Amino acid sequence: MPLPFDTEAEDQKLASLRVREEEDLAEVLSSKYGLQYADLSITPVNVDAIRLLSEEEARASESAVFDKNGKHVSLAIRNPQNPHVEDIKKSLADRGYILDIFMVSNKSLDHIYARYIDLSFAHSSDAGVFSIPQHELDALKGKLTTIPAFSEYLDGLAQKHEATSKLFEEVLVAALAMKASDIHIEPEEHEVHLRLRLDGLLTNAYTFDVKTYHSLVSRIKLLSGLKLNVEDRAQDGRLSVAVASSEVEIRTSIIPGGYGESVVLRILNPESIAVTFDELGIHPKLLARLQEEIKRPNGMLLTTGPTGSGKTTSLYTFLRYIHTPDIKIITIEDPIEYHLPGITQTQTDGEEYTFDLGLRSILRQDPDVIMVGEIRDRDVAETAIQAALTGHFVFTTLHTNNAAGTFPRLSDLGVDPKSFSSAITVAMAQRLVRRLDPQKRKQVPLEGEDKKMVEKILSTITDSTLLPSSLESTWVADTAEGDDATVGYKGRVGLYEAIFMDEELGNYLRENPSESEIAESVRRQGFLTMAQDGVLKALAGQTSLEEVFKVVDLPR
Repeated sequence: MPLPFDTEAEDQKLASLRVREEEDLAEVLSSKYGLQYADLSITPVNVDAIRLLSEEEARASESAVFDKNGKHVSLAIRNPQNPHVEDIKKSLADRGYILDIFMVSNKSLDHIYARYIDLSFAHSSDAGVFSIPQHELDALKGKLTTIPAFSEYLDGLAQKHEATSKLFEEVLVAALAMKASDIHIEPEEHEVHLRLRLDGLLTNAYTFDVKTYHSLVSRIKLLSGLKLNVEDRAQDGRLSVAVASSEVEIRTSIIPGGYGESVVLRILNPESIAVTFDELGIHPKLLARLQEEIKRPNGMLLTTGPTGSGKTTSLYTFLRYIHTPDIKIITIEDPIEYHLPGITQTQTDGEEYTFDLGLRSILRQDPDVIMVGEIRDRDVAETAIQAALTGHFVFTTLHTNNAAGTFPRLSDLGVDPKSFSSAITVAMAQRLVRRLDPQKRKQVPLEGEDKKMVEKILSTITDSTLLPSSLESTWVADTAEGDDATVGYKGRVGLYEAIFMDEELGNYLRENPSESEIAESVRRQGFLTMAQDGVLKALAGQTSLEEVFKVVDLPR
């Protein structure tokens, strides 16, 4: 019995052969005319380069500009005999551009021409920057208070607009109104999910169809300065949004996935770091000591915790507190997340300006205070320690679980424990928990396992003045059935602990003790641990025990 003839498969083979033949012909003609050859379907395309020619000019001359590096541009042409090609070359040369000319196929040019659709949506936006009217943002803040309201808002946009050219801007305005810190766009086989990180919690917010998703990603790439035709590797970009008198920076991260590119947008809103010590949530006893310690002429404050625990916000708050015209503050960050007036901020590039090299350069700038974004290796750790020993106060971060873990971690990096007592002033640790909404919380009895754990945590408090008057009740979010996980919470508050260097601790650290031994040794200082700070905040109605128990290590 003869096998059935697969017409579709054969047609695909023929189409593939025709495409290959066309590319081969373009390559042969490139040699004939003494030009370079390029296949633009596999070559990254520079959006700024495409803008140098209008779509009408490009199509009439069968050409396109596909790359731009300073004044050097790459011009793709299909037919050197086209009379309009010379006009294009002269126009670009008159504008000061130096041309590299490439022979390409029809398919390559069609690939570029398709990008003009995306470019047409950006006629009113500068590259990487667009504006949001303050009155528009204020109006949305009153409407978009829940995820269902956000979803309903996007439904309305989908019905209102046939084109999706401005959909990204609309999504971003809505996310800013809800004070989201991140936007996640995650494609699946038949649909695409949009999720928002609100008060640290990642929440499903909306579902797009695949066609809308592609338009949305093209728009994001366009505004972020990314390659539109690169889909098989990671790309990072940035854009800025002007809101009233401030500028919100958006960091774009795109990675390839099984069903398309996954997009994450980190929203760096200056409002989020414009907080006071009261808003940080540092306990008054600890805050009074910290304000005293960070005014020292030399020393070091390390704050520790995982990514997203608020370390940068805390350090920026400290810097603003101590900043006066008579002291020079320089930071080295990766990247600069927020701009602070009156403070010199620098950013690493990963190669020629690393944390180590940057820190050494900063020391030659005669600073009084230095902030190092993160201690990652021995060289940075030792240079930072040396700076703290030679008349500078250093603020920095370190990845450990708690304050006591700071010292073993520095030892693991190769720092001599004998230098700890002279260089390090404060070792802090912190976490962020969601703050209960005062309008949507309720008091409930504290009982069962929760009460046993609370009693165990508070049993090690050495300063009796810090103990609560009662352990009979706590607070929870007052929600109704069907409410999403964000209801009942509004904003976040920090949980903190700190260890202060003294003679006894300095001598003890010379013996290189373990993390648990250090924690036991410093109880005598009388400050709260993060778990204790969290429990007291829950009993006072600032947060819930559920939130606290999710982020702190509980005693066994």
